[in-house]
Amino acid sequence: MGVKHELTADQWAAISFLAQPNNGGKNYQEIADEIGVHRNTLINWRKRQDFQAALKAEIVSNTHTKLPEVFDAVVKHAINGSAAMAKLLFQANGLLIDKSEVTTTVSQESDRVSLDDVRARIAQHREENRIQ
Repeated sequence: MGVKHELTADQWAAISFLAQPNNGGKNYQEIADEIGVHRNTLINWRKRQDFQAALKAEIVSNTHTKLPEVFDAVVKHAINGSAAMAKLLFQANGLLIDKSEVTTTVSQESDRVSLDDVRARIAQHREENRIQ
């Protein structure tokens, strides 16, 4: 695991551009020039996990105010027949979850338990705990 670094003022300035739609109308070179670093420095920052995490947090923060409009648009598309938007709306409201399948395999014949063995264990457990 790498050393955790505090982000610099220049990195936060870069994040303020990168977190905007279309990078605030600037390309990487223009952002680098604006904050006074080389373009490659900006590219290297983008590769760092701490920078990526801060950028993601800033993007999320910037988009929270738009959520009501986004959900309104999703509802309209769902009502107009978009199955994808209906699914997204149900998932966002906890009304639909992804199906997970679990499969198990027995590695050795000796690991197998018969139905009779399970029934015997249940009967033994009931007897020990006097469950009727």
